Amino acid sequence: MNNPDKPPSSFLGTLKTKLSSVLTSWLPTQRAITREDVLENLHQAEQDGIVARDAYDMMQRVMFVSDIKVRDIMIPRSSMVFVERDDDLDKCLDIMVESAHSRFPVVDNEKDQISGILLAKDLLRYFDDDNKQRFNLRDLMRPVVFVPESKRLNVLLAEFRENRNHMAVVVDEFGAVAGLVTIEDVLEQIVGDIEDEHDIDDDESMIRELDGGEIIVKSILPIDEFNDHFKTYLNENGSDTIGGLISQTLGHVPQRDESVEIDHIKFEIVHADSRRVHLIRVVKTSEPDSDNKNK
Repeated sequence: MNNPDKPPSSFLGTLKTKLSSVLTSWLPTQRAITREDVLENLHQAEQDGIVARDAYDMMQRVMFVSDIKVRDIMIPRSSMVFVERDDDLDKCLDIMVESAHSRFPVVDNEKDQISGILLAKDLLRYFDDDNKQRFNLRDLMRPVVFVPESKRLNVLLAEFRENRNHMAVVVDEFGAVAGLVTIEDVLEQIVGDIEDEHDIDDDESMIRELDGGEIIVKSILPIDEFNDHFKTYLNENGSDTIGGLISQTLGHVPQRDESVEIDHIKFEIVHADSRRVHLIRVVKTSEPDSDNKNK
C-alpha cells in the first residue's frame, strides 16, 4: 500500500529531470576558463538585462587594468607642477592657486631631485600672521614614493590602498624622473573620467552656456561646427577638432588652466589629463580681422 504522504518514485524522477533541464538551460554550458570566456559571459548578462551597461563597462575595464602600465597613464615630467624646497609661503600659494592641485612634488633645483611631497592642506595652519613667520617648507614635506614606469596598475592600486598614498613619482630604468601618477589617474582607468563641475554630462551637447555667460565646449567639437555656431573663421590647418587645433598650435598636449589665443579667440583649458584635452572655455577677445574671413 502506498504511503499518501510520500510522492511516488515516478513523480520524483520526473521532477528531477525537469529541474536538471531548467538548471542546464540557465547555467553556462561551459565553465569560464579564459578571460575571454568571462567577458563573453558578462556580455551575455548585459544583453539579457542582468547587468547594467555602466557596470558591464566598468567590469570590462577591471579585467584589463592589469595590462596597463604606469608609463601609459602617467603625467609626463614636462607637465609636472612642482614647488622648490626653498620656496616661501607666498610662492607656494601662488603655485597652488594657479594649478588647482592638492599635491606637489618638492624639488631641489632640478626635477630629478625630488625630496618630498607637499599637501596643500598642510599650509592652512600658516594663514594667520603669527604662524606665517614660522613657515618652513622642509618641515611639511611628506615622504615621496617612487615607482618604476613598468609597474602594472593593479599592483600600484593595491600599494596605494595599503600605504594610503595618493601620489607616486615615476622613474625610468635608469632612476631618472619620468613623471608622476596619482590614485585618480588609476581609478579613471576603471570607473572612467572623474570630471568636475564644469563637465558636460550630456554626450550630445558639444557646447554649453553656463550661468553668467560662461561658454564651455568639448575638445572633440569639429572646427566647422564651431565656426558655424560662433560665426568665426578658424582655419583647420590639418586639425578636425578644436582640441586638435589647440594642441597643434601649442605644440604639445595642453594642461588644465593653460590658454592660447587663436584668431582673436581665447581658449582656456578647463579639464584635461596627461593624454588629451576634455573641456575648453571659449572667450572672444575681439572681432576677427576681415583678412581671416577670406582664408
